[in-house]
Amino acid sequence: MTDTLTPVAAPPALSATRGAISRTLASRPALMTYILLVLLILASTMVPRFAQPRTATFLLLDVVATLLMAMPMTLVMITGDIDLSVASVAGLSSAVMGVLFTGGMPFGGVVLICLLVGLACGLFNGLFTAYVGLPALAVTIGTLALFRGLALVVIGDNAVSNFPPAASAYATGSFGATGIPLVMLPVGLIIVAFAVVLHMTPFGRTLFAMGHSMEAARFVGVNTKRARLLTLMSSGLVSALAGVFWTLRYSSARSDNATGLELVVIAAVVLGGVSVFGGKGSIWGSVCGVLIIGVINYALRLNRIPEVVLVTITGLLLIISVVAPSVVASWSAWRHRRRRAREIDSTITTAGALSA
Repeated sequence: MTDTLTPVAAPPALSATRGAISRTLASRPALMTYILLVLLILASTMVPRFAQPRTATFLLLDVVATLLMAMPMTLVMITGDIDLSVASVAGLSSAVMGVLFTGGMPFGGVVLICLLVGLACGLFNGLFTAYVGLPALAVTIGTLALFRGLALVVIGDNAVSNFPPAASAYATGSFGATGIPLVMLPVGLIIVAFAVVLHMTPFGRTLFAMGHSMEAARFVGVNTKRARLLTLMSSGLVSALAGVFWTLRYSSARSDNATGLELVVIAAVVLGGVSVFGGKGSIWGSVCGVLIIGVINYALRLNRIPEVVLVTITGLLLIISVVAPSVVASWSAWRHRRRRAREIDSTITTAGALSA
């Protein structure tokens, strides 16, 4: 008599763990990580001077401002809103920084005032969006021009430099031979803070709920107005901080600093998996989106590609990031309908054969 070996089913907990791991490895943030690694490998092998410690320094310094703005932008867009004024807030912060420092204010006080200006800009956007009820797109298009105009009023066509050497050295220095900029330490802490808020707190869960359905979130007791106000205020605050870094990085306070950077921020966030319709996204995905665009731009600059090409590529990435999820969803829905139709046809055929 031959014994028959019966397969032993995996414990439910183990199966659930395997399923969670599989979903994580196939998620949008994981896909962005794979793409980033592939781009780094390709750039290191194909672009001269890319695989050097100094490259890491300049690459990361180039993306710091974008990386900072992308963190609150992720939260804002997950709720279904958008903030097009981030670069203008950075420019206004830079202008205020230049004027106050020239006037003799201590550097610490200058930075504090700049952050308060950014917070006020975010409060302005939030009040008109959340409490007046205007669309965030319309409000921030207006404040994009308003804040940039205020920056021009504040500092004019002047450029202020000669900031404290210690602050400038910190904004441009690196950890020895590693090539990692010193400023990445506070930036990393900010990234972790936003990740904790979005993915590990009830407030973060309410943002996803608002993105899926603002009315449903309001129905279950979520204070949607306050949440939208807080996300836009955080966007203004962090954008002002990005403006401070930008000023120290390039040793120049100007009204046109960071002009056009809002396009790069939005492209990076959407590329990282944040839905333009809200309800989807992750901090790590946005980080990868910023780094992917940064690697592409820096590699092309090393090859002396014109700036207009870089802007064009950023625009194409934004379009692809918006269109691709819709195309994939439509394809999946079509395949599902086709499979269901086949199952129904098979059932009808089987029933007909049995009745005959």
